[in-house]
Amino acid sequence: MGKKVIGIAMSGGVDSTACALLLQKQYQVHGFFMQLAQPDFSEQLRRVKEVAQRCGIPLQVIDLRAQFDDKILNYFSTSYQNGRTPNPCMICNREIKFGLFMDAILGQGVDHVATGHYANITEEQGCFLLRKGKDKNKDQSYFLARLTQNQLAHTLFPLGEMCKEEVYTMVEEHGFSEFRGQESQDVCFLGASSVGDFLEKRMTSQKNEGEIVNQDGRVLGRHNGIYNYTIGQRRGLGISDSSPWYVVAIDALANRVIVGKDDALFRNTIDIDDVSWSCSRLPHPDRDYQVRIRYRHQGATARLSQLSENRYRITFPEKQRAVTPGQFAVIYDKDLILGSGEIQ
Repeated sequence: MGKKVIGIAMSGGVDSTACALLLQKQYQVHGFFMQLAQPDFSEQLRRVKEVAQRCGIPLQVIDLRAQFDDKILNYFSTSYQNGRTPNPCMICNREIKFGLFMDAILGQGVDHVATGHYANITEEQGCFLLRKGKDKNKDQSYFLARLTQNQLAHTLFPLGEMCKEEVYTMVEEHGFSEFRGQESQDVCFLGASSVGDFLEKRMTSQKNEGEIVNQDGRVLGRHNGIYNYTIGQRRGLGISDSSPWYVVAIDALANRVIVGKDDALFRNTIDIDDVSWSCSRLPHPDRDYQVRIRYRHQGATARLSQLSENRYRITFPEKQRAVTPGQFAVIYDKDLILGSGEIQ
């Protein structure tokens, strides 16, 4: 019987290169590259082709520009218009990378899709569970929390039990010495543009300047479009005072940015909607879990209570700063992702 065929999502970076080198030892490996809305697409494609050639594997480009615009760029723009701060990477992972891109790869007779994410998948009684990667500083399980059972069942994370330094060392032993110091960009479609610049080009007729008010409704200044602001923001408000002001809420209906002092940013409870649980493993109301309210949040102890079929309340003993609607709360039971939901 022939070797299993593994499709590797390649980016031209160190992590996907490491996947190719690791997996081609025991599998037949094919490289695939997504064409999305990368401003540096030509340069990125050149790097990917070079890596594939040096690894001795075939490469195919999958054009998903139209679908990416529809599912991710529209979501990104609409969220900011509605006063929310989106997480495009989390949605892209579910809808594009492990959605349409994976479907296209599997449709060509590939057995599994491998990526360079720092995370792990285990199987228990037919249930696929997503767990943290070994490297705590590089763990990417947060961004993968919305993946479905079918997506996890067809996915390999070869770097899940490796640390970044081990990855660098391994690829350097294979002659790839150019990767150190090159980290991938958080939001691939922005390039050198700021969020505000990107949105202004996409929403040229919807700038809608408005008022900046305090929590009592007193007007303190003017904003240049609510999409330029997010919870916890301090800079760019143009308000002078003896102590700094921060964005504490955004009222999209009234086209207002609401500001307050630092203590107004702290909350004990948050509600999440569109909640999904790993293999229907519902949280126990009397147990403590670790909850991350954004990617760079270290996580905090919390308990969960159900409000309705798909809505839960998370209660933290210690108040959390800058809870942001539109971001995702990811619930961990030790290293296991139990579930996730969008912050309301």
